[in-house]
Amino acid sequence: MSERKVFGGGDFLVGDIAKEDIFIPEDFNNEQKMVGKAALDFVNKELADHAEEIERKNESNVREWFAKAGELGLNASDIPEEYGGEGMDKISACLVSEAMGRAHSFAVSHSCQTGIGSLPIYLFGTEEQKKKFLPKLATGEYIGAYCLTEAGAGSDALNATATATLSEDGTHYLLNGEKIFITNGAWADIFTVFAKVDGEKFTGFILEKGFEGLSTGAEEDKLGIKGSSTVSVIMKDCKVPVENLLFTIGAGHKIAFNVLNIGRYKLGATALGAQKGAMGLAIKYANERVQFGKKINTFGMIRNKLAQMAIKTYMTESIVFRLAAAIDDKMNTLDDEARKNGEEIAKAIEEYSVECAIAKVFGSEVLDYCVDELVQIYGGNGYIAEYPAERAYRDSRINRIFEGTNEINRLVITGNILKTTMKGKLPLMEAVGRGMKEIESINPAEFSIDSKLALQNQMLNNAKLLFLLTVNTVTQKLLETLKDDQEVIEQLAEIIIELFAMESGLLRASKVLESKGEKKAELHLTAVKAYFAETLPKLAVLAKNVLAFAETGDPLKKLMSEVEKLSNVPQENVIGLKRQIADRVIKSRKYPF
Repeated sequence: MSERKVFGGGDFLVGDIAKEDIFIPEDFNNEQKMVGKAALDFVNKELADHAEEIERKNESNVREWFAKAGELGLNASDIPEEYGGEGMDKISACLVSEAMGRAHSFAVSHSCQTGIGSLPIYLFGTEEQKKKFLPKLATGEYIGAYCLTEAGAGSDALNATATATLSEDGTHYLLNGEKIFITNGAWADIFTVFAKVDGEKFTGFILEKGFEGLSTGAEEDKLGIKGSSTVSVIMKDCKVPVENLLFTIGAGHKIAFNVLNIGRYKLGATALGAQKGAMGLAIKYANERVQFGKKINTFGMIRNKLAQMAIKTYMTESIVFRLAAAIDDKMNTLDDEARKNGEEIAKAIEEYSVECAIAKVFGSEVLDYCVDELVQIYGGNGYIAEYPAERAYRDSRINRIFEGTNEINRLVITGNILKTTMKGKLPLMEAVGRGMKEIESINPAEFSIDSKLALQNQMLNNAKLLFLLTVNTVTQKLLETLKDDQEVIEQLAEIIIELFAMESGLLRASKVLESKGEKKAELHLTAVKAYFAETLPKLAVLAKNVLAFAETGDPLKKLMSEVEKLSNVPQENVIGLKRQIADRVIKSRKYPF
């Protein structure tokens, strides 16, 4: 297999990506498949049927599960072997996260352990800190927590008021403050805590269970994820040795924001696993439940729900593993020295901050869609706690808040695209120039539906042109005030998210078509056709909303006509396409791809 081209963050907006240059789930090698199977076997054996036991939050049980996961290497996918980890590629690490997505609220505990609970030390710790803490986090002997949020510092994390003051003898810091909503807090042995040195310099510290002046509050009574520990962490003149300062004074933001990038794409993978789990429950119930003398899987509206769940999950899966491989490819460009340097690793991942945010937003919102339809398929039973739909519905909701709210992530998506453009790292305005000329030459009468994906390729191109048309007007008319026009930022982000999803799904289907033939690719093609048919009109509406805010009069009329031209494509038989997918879903009794 030839090497994939390494793309920069946001490149999907400004050029054509070849199918050969992206990774798809059908490309998993044997080692990756074995990792995914081992993780899913662990979840199915130890956790999947023990939701109520998980929700009792018995610490001895939690430590036992972490220890068993540690024996399988599932706590340390990103930690290098020299520190007791597995050093997995990002694709394998996402397969572990996907499997854990079916582990009810233990998924949250485990995600914290393998992500924000350990990665700050791996990426930014000293050699001594890594050797001291990482091996025990890898085995599960230690449980990790991450303490960033405060009552007045949620999305605005740098507004923290926790302080750190160096002692007169220079041997330790005294930390004061309270952190809230701390996952794993009641069980944690290691806490990554952020505080301001001298009340000004935002800095990371490693706190250890038993430190003088460190305590935790009562468990929060939460809407969902009841099996995870969520407490406040309180520091009253908490004595922290100077050797436990993490990275450098005043650089806590680098730790916090770079670790969030990793957490975001992994949350997309975890959400993917939960989507597949919700689909499995929905299919099983629909195949068994009888109403009006028929199984409800024969009713068109139920079948449509199952099809839509499968299509959206397909797009999530395409996004997650495309991104994981892109990060792997970027990491492989680093020399041996850089690959040992956590800051260099973080920079490589930061390259894809937009795509990480997309994976988080798309995955969490598709999961919410799936569990909402799961409850609806269960009907009244879906609202009753003894049935699994109710728990899945409650557990899902937090994902749109975790790792930066989806609102913050949408600001990141649009903001970072514009920032990289202004810095000359993304040739967006050159693409705008080419796009404006191309729009003039487009003739909708030339579009046609065929048995493959020619129309969808044209639709993706048109969708990108819609974005370029819109961003061109925004940069000309609104750039100076854009930071205050959050509604515009949000709708631009929505277009960007959908472009990445559309392209990921289309390239995947195209690659399967080429490698396996039309018969085996049929379901892929069907999913992509149905998704595109419903998504391009949505993008046209978003573009119109932004353009109508930015422009008026004759210029607006011209823009509207260009939007109409770009979105005027032949209509697919979406109902028929979804019926085909529903047939396969019901027959296979699971996510069918």
